[in-house]
Amino acid sequence: MLEKENTGYTRIAKWLHWSMAFIWMVSWGLGILATHWRDTLNPQHELTFLHKALASTLLLLIVARVTWRLKNPPPALPESMSALAKRGAMIGHILLYAIALIALPLSGWYWSSVADKPILVAGLFLLPPLVDPAPDLYDLAKYIHTWTSWFCGALIGGHLLVALKHHFVDKDNILAGMLPSKKRRVK
Repeated sequence: MLEKENTGYTRIAKWLHWSMAFIWMVSWGLGILATHWRDTLNPQHELTFLHKALASTLLLLIVARVTWRLKNPPPALPESMSALAKRGAMIGHILLYAIALIALPLSGWYWSSVADKPILVAGLFLLPPLVDPAPDLYDLAKYIHTWTSWFCGALIGGHLLVALKHHFVDKDNILAGMLPSKKRRVK
Protein backbone atom coordinates (compact mmCIF):
# COMPACT_ATOMS: atom_id res chain seq x y z
CA MET A 1 0.00 0.00 0.00
CA LEU A 2 1.38 3.39 -0.94
CA GLU A 3 1.86 5.86 1.87
CA LYS A 4 0.12 9.21 1.73
CA GLU A 5 2.70 11.31 3.59
CA ASN A 6 3.86 14.53 2.00
CA THR A 7 7.29 13.53 0.74
CA GLY A 8 7.65 16.27 -1.84
CA TYR A 9 10.63 18.57 -1.90
CA THR A 10 10.54 22.16 -3.12
CA ARG A 11 11.39 22.91 -6.74
CA ILE A 12 14.60 24.61 -5.67
CA ALA A 13 15.62 21.63 -3.54
CA LYS A 14 14.97 19.33 -6.50
CA TRP A 15 16.89 21.59 -8.88
CA LEU A 16 19.85 21.77 -6.50
CA HIS A 17 19.79 18.02 -5.92
CA TRP A 18 19.62 16.97 -9.56
CA SER A 19 21.95 19.65 -10.95
CA MET A 20 24.56 18.88 -8.30
CA ALA A 21 24.11 15.13 -8.85
CA PHE A 22 24.67 15.61 -12.59
CA ILE A 23 27.72 17.85 -12.10
CA TRP A 24 29.14 15.47 -9.49
CA MET A 25 28.71 12.34 -11.64
CA VAL A 26 30.10 13.96 -14.80
CA SER A 27 33.09 15.46 -12.98
CA TRP A 28 33.70 12.16 -11.14
CA GLY A 29 33.73 10.29 -14.46
CA LEU A 30 35.97 12.90 -16.05
CA GLY A 31 38.36 12.67 -13.10
CA ILE A 32 38.63 8.91 -13.52
CA LEU A 33 39.21 9.21 -17.26
CA ALA A 34 41.71 12.05 -16.80
CA THR A 35 43.86 10.14 -14.31
CA HIS A 36 43.59 6.49 -15.31
CA TRP A 37 43.82 7.05 -19.07
CA ARG A 38 45.94 10.16 -18.89
CA ASP A 39 48.29 9.32 -21.77
CA THR A 40 45.53 8.11 -24.09
CA LEU A 41 42.60 10.41 -23.34
CA ASN A 42 44.15 13.37 -21.54
CA PRO A 43 47.62 14.13 -22.96
CA GLN A 44 47.00 17.89 -23.06
CA HIS A 45 45.02 17.89 -19.78
CA GLU A 46 41.76 18.99 -21.42
CA LEU A 47 39.78 16.49 -19.34
CA THR A 48 41.53 17.67 -16.18
CA PHE A 49 40.60 21.28 -16.98
CA LEU A 50 36.96 20.31 -17.58
CA HIS A 51 36.91 18.14 -14.45
CA LYS A 52 38.15 21.04 -12.32
CA ALA A 53 35.84 23.58 -13.98
CA LEU A 54 32.78 21.43 -13.24
CA ALA A 55 33.75 20.05 -9.82
CA SER A 56 34.68 23.47 -8.47
CA THR A 57 31.14 24.73 -9.11
CA LEU A 58 30.04 22.29 -6.39
CA LEU A 59 31.85 24.45 -3.84
CA LEU A 60 29.54 27.33 -4.75
CA LEU A 61 26.39 25.25 -5.08
CA ILE A 62 26.89 23.56 -1.71
CA VAL A 63 26.60 26.96 -0.02
CA ALA A 64 23.29 27.54 -1.78
CA ARG A 65 22.11 24.02 -1.01
CA VAL A 66 22.95 24.10 2.68
CA THR A 67 21.41 27.57 3.03
CA TRP A 68 18.24 26.38 1.30
CA ARG A 69 18.09 23.20 3.37
CA LEU A 70 18.46 25.11 6.65
CA LYS A 71 15.58 27.41 5.72
CA ASN A 72 13.46 24.68 4.10
CA PRO A 73 13.68 21.41 6.02
CA PRO A 74 13.05 18.24 4.04
CA PRO A 75 9.71 16.48 4.33
CA ALA A 76 9.27 13.96 7.14
CA LEU A 77 10.30 10.39 6.47
CA PRO A 78 7.49 7.82 6.34
CA GLU A 79 6.25 6.49 9.67
CA SER A 80 6.84 2.99 8.31
CA MET A 81 10.60 3.56 8.59
CA SER A 82 12.18 2.33 11.82
CA ALA A 83 14.01 4.75 14.10
CA LEU A 84 17.26 3.03 13.09
CA ALA A 85 16.51 3.49 9.37
CA LYS A 86 15.67 7.17 9.94
CA ARG A 87 18.95 7.60 11.85
CA GLY A 88 20.80 5.87 9.01
CA ALA A 89 19.19 8.22 6.48
CA MET A 90 20.28 11.23 8.50
CA ILE A 91 23.85 9.94 8.85
CA GLY A 92 23.97 9.00 5.17
CA HIS A 93 22.91 12.48 4.10
CA ILE A 94 25.41 14.12 6.45
CA LEU A 95 28.15 11.94 4.93
CA LEU A 96 27.05 12.83 1.41
CA TYR A 97 27.14 16.54 2.17
CA ALA A 98 30.36 16.45 4.19
CA ILE A 99 32.40 14.09 2.03
CA ALA A 100 31.01 14.13 -1.52
CA LEU A 101 30.08 17.80 -1.68
CA ILE A 102 32.64 19.42 0.63
CA ALA A 103 35.66 17.19 1.35
CA LEU A 104 36.09 15.89 -2.20
CA PRO A 105 36.08 19.30 -3.92
CA LEU A 106 38.30 20.74 -1.17
CA SER A 107 40.77 17.87 -1.48
CA GLY A 108 40.94 18.51 -5.23
CA TRP A 109 41.48 22.21 -4.61
CA TYR A 110 44.23 21.33 -2.13
CA TRP A 111 45.87 18.94 -4.62
CA SER A 112 45.77 21.60 -7.35
CA SER A 113 47.22 24.16 -4.93
CA VAL A 114 50.06 21.86 -3.89
CA ALA A 115 50.77 21.17 -7.58
CA ASP A 116 50.61 24.89 -8.44
CA LYS A 117 47.84 24.20 -10.98
CA PRO A 118 45.03 26.76 -11.23
CA ILE A 119 41.33 25.97 -11.02
CA LEU A 120 39.10 27.99 -13.31
CA VAL A 121 35.57 27.76 -11.86
CA ALA A 122 33.11 27.13 -14.70
CA GLY A 123 35.55 28.94 -16.98
CA LEU A 124 34.75 32.22 -15.20
CA PHE A 125 37.27 32.96 -12.45
CA LEU A 126 40.29 31.42 -10.76
CA LEU A 127 40.13 29.99 -7.28
CA PRO A 128 42.97 31.26 -5.12
CA PRO A 129 45.34 28.52 -3.98
CA LEU A 130 44.59 27.04 -0.56
CA VAL A 131 48.30 26.60 0.18
CA ASP A 132 51.62 27.49 -1.38
CA PRO A 133 52.98 25.03 -3.95
CA ALA A 134 54.58 22.08 -2.18
CA PRO A 135 55.95 19.37 -4.47
CA ASP A 136 56.79 17.22 -1.45
CA LEU A 137 53.06 17.02 -0.60
CA TYR A 138 51.91 16.21 -4.14
CA ASP A 139 51.68 12.42 -3.68
CA LEU A 140 49.86 12.76 -0.36
CA ALA A 141 47.38 15.27 -1.81
CA LYS A 142 46.77 13.00 -4.82
CA TYR A 143 46.26 10.00 -2.51
CA ILE A 144 43.75 11.87 -0.35
CA HIS A 145 41.75 13.13 -3.33
CA THR A 146 41.80 9.79 -5.13
CA TRP A 147 40.69 7.71 -2.14
CA THR A 148 38.11 10.28 -1.09
CA SER A 149 36.76 10.06 -4.64
CA TRP A 150 36.41 6.27 -4.50
CA PHE A 151 34.79 6.45 -1.07
CA CYS A 152 32.34 9.03 -2.45
CA GLY A 153 31.57 6.75 -5.38
CA ALA A 154 30.60 4.06 -2.87
CA LEU A 155 28.49 6.58 -0.90
CA ILE A 156 26.66 7.73 -4.03
CA GLY A 157 26.15 4.13 -5.15
CA GLY A 158 24.67 3.33 -1.74
CA HIS A 159 22.43 6.39 -1.94
CA LEU A 160 21.12 5.25 -5.33
CA LEU A 161 20.50 1.69 -4.10
CA VAL A 162 18.62 2.90 -1.02
CA ALA A 163 16.51 5.26 -3.14
CA LEU A 164 15.62 2.37 -5.46
CA LYS A 165 14.83 0.14 -2.45
CA HIS A 166 12.43 2.78 -1.14
CA HIS A 167 10.71 2.94 -4.52
CA PHE A 168 10.54 -0.72 -5.55
CA VAL A 169 10.63 -2.64 -2.26
CA ASP A 170 9.16 -0.32 0.37
CA LYS A 171 6.86 1.35 -2.18
CA ASP A 172 6.89 4.62 -0.28
CA ASN A 173 7.03 8.07 -1.85
CA ILE A 174 10.57 9.06 -0.90
CA LEU A 175 12.07 8.77 -4.40
CA ALA A 176 8.94 10.16 -6.05
CA GLY A 177 9.16 13.20 -3.78
CA MET A 178 12.59 14.11 -5.18
CA LEU A 179 11.77 13.46 -8.84
CA PRO A 180 11.00 16.46 -11.05
CA SER A 181 7.29 17.26 -11.03
CA LYS A 182 5.24 16.50 -14.08
CA LYS A 183 3.60 19.60 -15.46
CA ARG A 184 -0.13 19.29 -15.80
CA ARG A 185 -1.62 20.18 -19.12
CA VAL A 186 -4.25 22.86 -19.10
CA LYS A 187 -7.27 21.78 -21.15
